[in-house]
Amino acid sequence: MRSTPSRRATATGALIAAAALLTVGVQAGTATAQPDTAPAAPVAGKADPGALPRDLSPAQRAALIREADATKAATAKDLGLGTQEKLVVRDVLQDVDGTTHTRYERTYKGLPVLGGDLVVAATKAGATQSVSKASQSALKDVATTADIAPAAAEKQALSAAAADGSKKAEADRAPRKVVWMAQGKPTLAFETVVGGLQHDGTPNELHVVTDAATGKKIYEWQGVETGVGNTQYSGQVSIGSTQSGSTYNLTDGTRGSHKTYNLNRGTSGTGTLFSNSTDVWGNGAPANLETAGADAAYGAGETWDYFKNVHGRTGIRGDGVGAYSRVHYSSGYVNAFWQDSCFCMTYGDGTGNAKPLTSIDVAAHEMSHGVTANTAGLVYSGESGGLNEATSDIFAAAVEFYANSPQDPGDYLVGEKIDINGNGTPLRYMDKPSKDGASKDYWYSGIGSVDVHYSSGPANHWFYLLSEGSGAKVVNGVSYNSATSDGLPVTGIGRAKAEQIWFKALATKFTSTTNYAAARTGTLAVAGELYGTASAEYKSVADAWAGIAVGTRPGGGGGGGGTVFESTTAVTIPDAGAAVTSTVNVTGITGNAPAALQVGVDITHTWRGDLVIDLVAPDGTAYRVKNSSSGDSADNVVETYTVNASSEVANGAWKLRVQDVAAQDVGRINSFKLTF
Repeated sequence: MRSTPSRRATATGALIAAAALLTVGVQAGTATAQPDTAPAAPVAGKADPGALPRDLSPAQRAALIREADATKAATAKDLGLGTQEKLVVRDVLQDVDGTTHTRYERTYKGLPVLGGDLVVAATKAGATQSVSKASQSALKDVATTADIAPAAAEKQALSAAAADGSKKAEADRAPRKVVWMAQGKPTLAFETVVGGLQHDGTPNELHVVTDAATGKKIYEWQGVETGVGNTQYSGQVSIGSTQSGSTYNLTDGTRGSHKTYNLNRGTSGTGTLFSNSTDVWGNGAPANLETAGADAAYGAGETWDYFKNVHGRTGIRGDGVGAYSRVHYSSGYVNAFWQDSCFCMTYGDGTGNAKPLTSIDVAAHEMSHGVTANTAGLVYSGESGGLNEATSDIFAAAVEFYANSPQDPGDYLVGEKIDINGNGTPLRYMDKPSKDGASKDYWYSGIGSVDVHYSSGPANHWFYLLSEGSGAKVVNGVSYNSATSDGLPVTGIGRAKAEQIWFKALATKFTSTTNYAAARTGTLAVAGELYGTASAEYKSVADAWAGIAVGTRPGGGGGGGGTVFESTTAVTIPDAGAAVTSTVNVTGITGNAPAALQVGVDITHTWRGDLVIDLVAPDGTAYRVKNSSSGDSADNVVETYTVNASSEVANGAWKLRVQDVAAQDVGRINSFKLTF
């Protein structure tokens, strides 16, 4: 998805269509799964068994969805939604203790609401525990009559698509009226989708949102998110196939009938289902077209097994239906991608058609985009887009460790087998993302404007730190050395626990607009549910976030001492009003401020996503420490930020500048401190 200069907004998870491994030309009745016995009491270091997900069969999940659908009108009333709003059930998950997490989308007067998704967690008794919303705006008084013609919106979309390489003369999907609710006041708009191909041959699914009153483009995003077998990367393995008479084909009947097709260098359709007179596929060499098919089928099978056996999710959608894979896309195509519109993975053969992008981690990466699309629906742009990409990298590593292939052992490297750089180096590194030359190691206020394949770096880094801890170590023969932004150590809790926390947060806490701050909030909430807020696991989750410059460590920390200057004068923050400041006067410090100046902020506010916060140096230079975000739904800002202020003279009046940029919520600055 690509952000536009006019508005870098976010949208509902239903917008997620596909995902590729690499950056491309654009940025762009009740079901009972287990006996209802009381779970055992939590044990230190072990997850609360009641908070773990139930292993729901597709039929049990469907029954929960039917029940949620039957009660959605009552749920809407309980949530205080307007009479013109209706809920649409998208997914239901359930914990062992009976807690049910229901994900909804919304309509307004029959129109789809983009950015209106929410998750309701309810106890076994039916009491609402929590509600996570992609937007807090009130959905009311939205016009439903457009002032511009649909043709004007289509023309705008075709022009935008042409800039990306599409030669389409008409939209693939005619403009449809929607309510855009991703940021600010809900607005009537048209959504138009244009197909074709992008400049590098990747399929195009460009979505353009046009204001139905003014004709101005609000947003655009790219829907294609760029992302016995004798295999090339995993040696000889068992893969699922089906026999019909004397013919075998690559249809895995034990995993939702996942099928593997040969596009034979084509770029459309499904191609030909791989079939053979024997149940032996490929010879390990790329020249044999069955080899890539065997790799893709094996990767898909291992990914299916991982999500089912580790997280209790049967298939990408949880409905027991397998996706399908297409190999040999185009010629010399150096990419792979997931498309939600076809519910399929597609793989190119790499440079010279010699290195198909069908290794285990690439297959898992692409399929995990489908899991994200069918859970949180993280929008593929800005910080949520980076988290979307990171989710695929995280589960790519998880599946690779799970598969435990001697030829491709688990590691914290992405795409190390496909030699995409031509020099044997991986595509991405999780312990130190910047080693690839473009990814970011730590969060900073402008990271939302970076390509999502590189803004994923901090979340990948967080996962590595939480799994293995900071410092130098060797895992499966690979050497890692991971540093932290605050210079303090992080104690790892093990990869299995880190995977568990991330998946549950993705499935039950994140929404389409979740950013880094909200991801921290969601994972801490899950760590608390599983292990308790006083546990070592909870502390490590917070420490790992602080280690990538998101939030502070429990009990403080992050600077190892220093001279503290603080203001405790309360300053009221007006609702949707002018910026206010709190001042700290620094004296007695020789020279310039440090490169890692700690900025301690304590703000009470009923919706922190409304706030924009800057540190203003004595000479007037402003350093952004927090942007506003409709997905940042937590209360209050109690954080320690790090600013590189080494170009500033230390002594003088430093100001914390805070502005509430949206209506309905109020707050105050309680205190502000600087540590030199």
